[in-house]
Amino acid sequence: MKHPYAIRETERIITPALVIFFDLLKQNIAEMIRIAGDPLRLRPHCKTHKMCEVVRLELEHGVTKGKCATFAEAEMLADAGVADIFLAYNLVGPNIGRAVRFRQKFPKVVFSATGDHAGPVAALGQAMTAAGLTMDVLLDIDTGQHRTGLTVGPAAKELYRLIASTPGLKPGGLHLYDGQNHQRSLAERTAAVMAGWESVARFRDELVAAGWPVPRIVAGGTGSFPVFAAMNDPTLELSPGTVVFYDAGYAETFPDLHFTPTALLLTRVISRPTPDRVTLDLGYKAVASDPPAGNRVIFPDLPDAKAVLQNEEHLVIETSRAAEFQPGDELLAIPRHVCPTSALHKQAYVIRDGRVAEIWDVVARDRYLTV
Repeated sequence: MKHPYAIRETERIITPALVIFFDLLKQNIAEMIRIAGDPLRLRPHCKTHKMCEVVRLELEHGVTKGKCATFAEAEMLADAGVADIFLAYNLVGPNIGRAVRFRQKFPKVVFSATGDHAGPVAALGQAMTAAGLTMDVLLDIDTGQHRTGLTVGPAAKELYRLIASTPGLKPGGLHLYDGQNHQRSLAERTAAVMAGWESVARFRDELVAAGWPVPRIVAGGTGSFPVFAAMNDPTLELSPGTVVFYDAGYAETFPDLHFTPTALLLTRVISRPTPDRVTLDLGYKAVASDPPAGNRVIFPDLPDAKAVLQNEEHLVIETSRAAEFQPGDELLAIPRHVCPTSALHKQAYVIRDGRVAEIWDVVARDRYLTV
């Protein structure tokens, strides 16, 4: 099978290993910017990679804003040089105090988070006021995923009013993540995305008419990214995430997107238990296990491989070509879901010209760094 992946020297790579093909990564970043039309429209989510080096590549290409889901990711973004960071997560419990510490450690960073309930919003405002600080809060909008957020309407308007009137907080706009839109057809996906957007745009106009600023609407994920990118709204910020690494799942779901999986898994054969089986050192400690068992990776060089058993340290596949493999032989696998896969690895081997050129730390795989 013809594919763009080749590693000529693997002696340094301890398997199972996350390997990043550098040139493909740069191509994906360039394609993300091409779709956006301007790097300043982008606020990419770092949850997929969690690495300073990827952030710095984006900064070199003019992408100045970042989105994240944890304080470790926020701290990684700040350390990499991002000066405008949006934590797309509702802050509760100890995370309210961490927001204060983050603002204290990175006073020059424009920092914001989401909110969808009056209690935590009030507590965050009190903590910021007590510390003599302020931060932006974006109202989290639910357009149908029903994971977090409020649907547009009186309750959402009242919460935005509360954010605007709470000392220590500033109304930062709206957050619109429509992760429910996985329609394979671009036309069907566009219709669904536009239905959500139109209600949010009307709601934004209602808030502005009431005298409350809505400086930004952070919208979309990878699937809805091209739909939002085609819109002409000066407050719209585009927040794809998976596009930088991409994976087998998105490649199958969104055929209209032209990104290439660039973060793969190098694995070695450790056993040949039966004539048609090959056992690899690719257990579910090395690849995301949220896709159904048997559907977690694909092998570019072994398209007929069928995963029949996976444990913590082993992946057993059946293939008509099993006789070609011996213990120590290597295969590359494309994860079906790369975001939680990268979090399972402390480091990634970066491949340039077929050789290991660098080793990057997956810094933000932890929940806690310093704040």
